Amino acid sequence: MLTVDPKRSLLLVVDFQSRLMPAIDQGAAAVRNARRLVEMASLVSVPVIFTEQNARGLGPTIEDLPVDRGRLVHKQFFDACRESGFLDSIPADRQIVAAGCEAHVCVQQTVLGLLDAGRKVYVVRDALGSRYQENKETAIRRMERHGAEIVTTEMVVFEWLQTAEHPHFRDAIALIK
Repeated sequence: MLTVDPKRSLLLVVDFQSRLMPAIDQGAAAVRNARRLVEMASLVSVPVIFTEQNARGLGPTIEDLPVDRGRLVHKQFFDACRESGFLDSIPADRQIVAAGCEAHVCVQQTVLGLLDAGRKVYVVRDALGSRYQENKETAIRRMERHGAEIVTTEMVVFEWLQTAEHPHFRDAIALIK
């Protein structure tokens, strides 16, 4: 299946942390889209994993993102897959929908780790951030070259819905407006 299947999806929200976000180019837009994804995941019962990189240095996940709607993984490795038990906690048949910061560091290394482990990954380009646009765009191209599908928030929302008859269709429309 080429579309994102809500029954097989997992949303991975990487390192939207309080001390990092003020430096992120267009960070507010990335956060807004990540929040939409988290809220939509909740509506369609897609599990969510949040990561925090060196939380003592970069602070906790920003308050705009409801960490209580998912599982929080603390990490020191840039690639979350290198953390003990991380990859084992994600069923092999899951389609990982990835968003986060910084696109060219933790997101990219984690996505490459997931791809290397044979996982299907969708990277949500409008829910990614880096301090510099060039880093973000270069990371997107590299992840895509290695097999990640590049998508947008709205693409994921409508693929998770699958039909205009979905019971949460109106809620989803309100989310993206």
